[in-house]
This record gives sequence, C-alpha cells and structure tokens, in this order.
Amino acid sequence: MSADTQHIADVTLDERSIVRWSPEIEHERNVAIFDLLETNHFAPVGLPAGPYNLYISIVDGRLRFDVRSTEGDDLSCITLSLSPFRKLIRDYFTVCDSYYAAIKKSASATQIESIDMGRRGLHDEGAELLRERLANQVTIDENTARRLFTLICVLHLRN
Repeated sequence: MSADTQHIADVTLDERSIVRWSPEIEHERNVAIFDLLETNHFAPVGLPAGPYNLYISIVDGRLRFDVRSTEGDDLSCITLSLSPFRKLIRDYFTVCDSYYAAIKKSASATQIESIDMGRRGLHDEGAELLRERLANQVTIDENTARRLFTLICVLHLRN
C-alpha cells in the first residue's frame, strides 16, 4: 500500500444490488477489489486527508459512492447518473461473455486475443468516462478508475 493518505483503504459493494454472479464475474470482482486495495489514488475534493473507506451502491438508478473515514464517519456522498454508462456496460459484458465462451470452446489464440483487445478497449473507455464524470468531485488515477469501473459493472448486473 502506498504511503499516500489519499487512497481507499477498504471498499464494500452493496450486495443487495447484485442479483447474479457467475464464477467469472465473482473472479473479476475479487481481483478488482484486491488490486484496488493494493494500490490506488483517491482524493475527494474538499475532504480531509484519508485513507477512506468506500461503499458503492446503486440507489434509485444512480451510482452512489459513500466516502467514509476508516473509523466509519460519513464524509461525503457522491452520486452519478448511470445513463452515460449503461450502453458501455452492456457492450462490455457482451464482449466478456464472448471472451469466456471462446476460452471454454478452445477458440484459437488469435480469436481470444482479438476479443480480449476489444474487451480491454471498452474497459478503458469506461474507466475514462468514470474519471471524467468524477473530475469535479474526486481525483482518481487510471488504474483506480479501471478497478472501480469493474466494480460498477458488477453492481450493474442487477438490471
């Protein structure tokens, strides 16, 4: 973990928002959380230095980040419309399904690599959109955005 205090120390997903998880999705979730907690940069505008605990949920069709101190004190609530993310998330999971199906069907390495490149491209696009949408409220680096986008996708599965 970085000595930088501007980071997420713990992240929790609102499990009530999630209806189904395949083993692949569970794996993606676990890896994203592990990698996020290993190294991240998360600097909310106007808040005291962290580290922070982050609770992510979907409330009334909106993405919600509850930022808390490591002692559990509520510090901030950041909400974003899910509308700009919906098509991207849908496309991302369509490509992910194709990727996992190609692996299970023993597709050629070239086919799997092509699908994976598309998957990574959509993932990068989602991470950049998240950074843009959060820009006035919290500064995050590219890797933090990528991992948070993964977690948003997992939460979005309820729809």
